[in-house]
Amino acid sequence: MKNEFVPYELAIKLKELGFDEPCFGYYDGGGNLYTEMVEVLKAPLYQQVFRFFREKYGLGHMINGIGHESFIMNIGGVLHIFNAFEFQTYEEAELACLDKLIDIVKLNQNKDD
Repeated sequence: MKNEFVPYELAIKLKELGFDEPCFGYYDGGGNLYTEMVEVLKAPLYQQVFRFFREKYGLGHMINGIGHESFIMNIGGVLHIFNAFEFQTYEEAELACLDKLIDIVKLNQNKDD
């Protein structure tokens, strides 16, 4: 079940972007995951985070594996192709996609300032 939650480092970045949805899990200050209310940092599920980017920022995503050789991501209408040496698993590609979504939002926020 722990693999369903985004990692602690990503949860910190999401909080900075304003993610404030109800969650099943929470991280303490040391990055330990809990499923009872010891709210220090919300630990969202991957599906919650992808929905957050779609609904709040209009940024969709799609990740497809191309055989065992590469992944292709469509992030906000821009295609990114990665070879298998960059990501060994779909889950690694999901993390990279979320990092890219965070970068896009931060870049757009900096342009607005």
